[in-house]
Amino acid sequence: MNASLECDTDAGVSESDKLFRFVVHGVLLNGIGAAGLLGNALAVLVLSRPQMRSSINCLLVGLAACDTALILTSVLLFGLSAVYPYGGALRYYYYHVCPRLTPLAYPLANVAQTMSVYLTLVVTLERWVAVCRPFRAKALCTSARARWYVLATAAFAFAYNAPKFFEAEVVAVGDPAGEHVYCVRAAAAFRTERYVAVYIHWMYLVVMYALPFSALAALNAAIVRQVRRAQAERARLSRVQRRELGLATMLLVVVLVFFLCNLLPLVTNAFEVFLGDQFDNLDPLVKTSNLLVTINSSVNFVIYVIFGEKFKRVFLKMFCAGRARARAGRESPEHTRDDSFASCGERVSLRLARNGTLRRSDARGARVARPRRASPAPTVYYPAPAPSTDVSLASSDAAPPAPPPARNGNSRLHF
Repeated sequence: MNASLECDTDAGVSESDKLFRFVVHGVLLNGIGAAGLLGNALAVLVLSRPQMRSSINCLLVGLAACDTALILTSVLLFGLSAVYPYGGALRYYYYHVCPRLTPLAYPLANVAQTMSVYLTLVVTLERWVAVCRPFRAKALCTSARARWYVLATAAFAFAYNAPKFFEAEVVAVGDPAGEHVYCVRAAAAFRTERYVAVYIHWMYLVVMYALPFSALAALNAAIVRQVRRAQAERARLSRVQRRELGLATMLLVVVLVFFLCNLLPLVTNAFEVFLGDQFDNLDPLVKTSNLLVTINSSVNFVIYVIFGEKFKRVFLKMFCAGRARARAGRESPEHTRDDSFASCGERVSLRLARNGTLRRSDARGARVARPRRASPAPTVYYPAPAPSTDVSLASSDAAPPAPPPARNGNSRLHF
């Protein structure tokens, strides 16, 4: 293959720029992306278990799927294509495979990015309802509604990013009948100056940053106030209330990581919108932003393991048989079944046992009183007063705190 054939965008690129791209995308993005794909796959396996079924976990499964799609497209668009310019390997992929993937992979990456941002917002909204409006949680926070929330977010993401399917075009450089390479360039007839100013810059700033960031900040501020108020009364909280407290705290960590990973993309986009040509060399910031997006999409599994007690327990039962057997003596099957990662009005972790009229006969025919379980008590969220329980509260039915995680955001994607 003729090594002199190249795209216009490759001409005049310095060795230092090639090295920076290779380190940031070729090494870090590919490595973190591979770990993120494994972590998201494990997260989906754990969150999909029957004992983990809840509205928040349904949302987190959708978030993990979006993050997986975003990582895959980022690796295909940026990670693998960063190897050839510096190291000389993967030339065929760089000039033949990647250009033909870009018109489809690039808009899909933006769809996954949009879904990730707004599913993070939906997860936060769900936690706000459970923590600050507990009496509406049972109606609003259900698995069936959570599936509709994911579908609605997907529909919005595809509708908003539909124009991106027409932004790029592929051209052949060289002899089309002989030796040639493929290059990607912007569709000049479609990407007019007004289109770039309104849709690429301003709408991106408002839809992807201003609106979700403002809503996330307001909702999490309310959650933090409620968490602090509950922590002051922690000794009087029920087990269910303490579980909700731990869940809210864990999701605050997820949102904090989202903010940190999206801060640089926000600054970069603001530079493009307000300062324009005064910042011509934004390429290093854009490449670093894409790396931060991949990091944000890859770390949720780690947060779940660190802060999610039930997630960690189920994960160890699935993949660490030794630990599972060690815990089996201390936990009954019903304990694991009732302890919900996020109850949100669907799961009941406390059951009341009381003396009822049911009786059974012993071996000698005598009638013996037999405790009867009452119907499940509704989940109570802090800071509501702890539910009164009978002294015969079944300890094997009480569920330890459980934690679910939530999400992620993303940075701007460029090609």
